[in-house]
Amino acid sequence: MIAKRYEPFWKTTPMHKMSPAEWESLCDGCGKCCLQKLEDEDTQEVFYTNLSCHQLDLNVCRCKVYERRLEKVAGCISLTPEDIAEFDWLPDTCSYRVLHSTGELPSWHPLLVGNDREMQRQGLTVAHYAVNENTVDEDQWQEHIIKWVHGMPEKYDPS
Repeated sequence: MIAKRYEPFWKTTPMHKMSPAEWESLCDGCGKCCLQKLEDEDTQEVFYTNLSCHQLDLNVCRCKVYERRLEKVAGCISLTPEDIAEFDWLPDTCSYRVLHSTGELPSWHPLLVGNDREMQRQGLTVAHYAVNENTVDEDQWQEHIIKWVHGMPEKYDPS
């Protein structure tokens, strides 16, 4: 008898039809969406900083108040399947973006490898460069702008 091969849910279930648990499991835990962003009022261009939300535990790249984050953190955004087409503001390594555009999860994704060690080995989490937003005066946030180059931060040079 030949064993039937089952495809993982992310290959068989459209993102907008995933259960909340399936949707949440797609998050790779990089913490990049928890970095503070600045928007140019004239152009609406969004700039990332290396400043993390004060509720992000930088040791594990997880929100300390995840279940109540929308109440506790002004401006916190809930990523939902309904908004997937608008996720272009997320870095190109975001698993939601990668799955949406390619139909595949990145090779280092915890659902594929069983843990987050490969992500950490490749430096794909914010743990090694993020700074808690509360440690920097808000009038100095512009000095912390970064740009993404293949999902990795580089100092932003506006020239």
